[in-house]
Amino acid sequence: MTRVLVRRALGVLLAAMTVLSVTGAIGGSNSGASTPTAPAGVSPVSPSPLRPVPLLAYFYQWFDPSSWGRAKVDYPQLGRYSSDNTSVMRQQIEWAKQAGIDGFIVSWKSSDVNNRRLRALMDVAAAEKFKLAMIYQGLDFSRKPLAATRVAADFKLFEQQFAPNPVFVRMGGKPLTIWSGTWAYSAADVHAVTAPVRNSMLVLSTEKSVQGYQRIAADTDGDAYYWSSVDPSSNSNYATKLDQMAQAVHADHKYWLAPFAPGFDARLVGGEQSVDRRNGDTLRTEYAAALASSPDALGLISWNEFSENTYVEPSEKYGTEFLQVGKSHPRCRSDYSGERRLEPGGTQV
Repeated sequence: MTRVLVRRALGVLLAAMTVLSVTGAIGGSNSGASTPTAPAGVSPVSPSPLRPVPLLAYFYQWFDPSSWGRAKVDYPQLGRYSSDNTSVMRQQIEWAKQAGIDGFIVSWKSSDVNNRRLRALMDVAAAEKFKLAMIYQGLDFSRKPLAATRVAADFKLFEQQFAPNPVFVRMGGKPLTIWSGTWAYSAADVHAVTAPVRNSMLVLSTEKSVQGYQRIAADTDGDAYYWSSVDPSSNSNYATKLDQMAQAVHADHKYWLAPFAPGFDARLVGGEQSVDRRNGDTLRTEYAAALASSPDALGLISWNEFSENTYVEPSEKYGTEFLQVGKSHPRCRSDYSGERRLEPGGTQV
């Protein structure tokens, strides 16, 4: 996307978010936060025609009541729930819809528990007219890659048993899936996993750089960068990096899913970094940068990652303060070129 279009899109965003900051529509009415700051060298100008961008939130279904006793500093308003509880699923979806979130990107790999929970969530989401996508967890608990043969078998199972369901987001007519941890696999392994399923569904990588994306671009359908730990108050280059990755993906006419998060703290699970929420300023700034990168969808990190403290789900500590990310705020972008990768009606959210 050209710098002119970045200026146009960001100009509209900043103008609208100035009003919304006063009313508290983003980040909560008690945040007292300022409007996002444009990346260096970007000046707001008159808007051009824009199109809506789907907003999807990463969603984790690994919780049992015992999960809440490990590495948590806050807890959901819904209590220390099990991810099998359909009443909890229904309330989560209702809250998400009220906040303007279009769907959940559900963490999954095949197991009896995960398959049961995904099917239950699909039923609830369909009844609530809410969309889902899938992110495959290619790394184990120790951050080691699963065997490529296991990953390939799981993707094939998903293609056969889950992907045909209309509850899943479709882009270009194909259901959206993401493969977390692609950087840990060889190009040959990526090809072996994706080649059997790409005729019927999209598989986005989760690469962290232009070079990483390009390494396996021939065998993937774009990139969904899961950048939860960036600190926009100290990393002056991160918006430029998002823009560069978007340009690389769009040059191939593929799909770019841009990340943004309200904050981050994984120190209780072995991490060393912490990003303060700053009463909503972190969320605002990251949102502005994500939208300015001309995404095909926005990836909110996250709905309920309580171990890394990126959640927006209503909680004991924050209430609904960070749930308001999508409510009544602009989610529009200019086309980055004369060509579109989304056919009419292609993004069904």
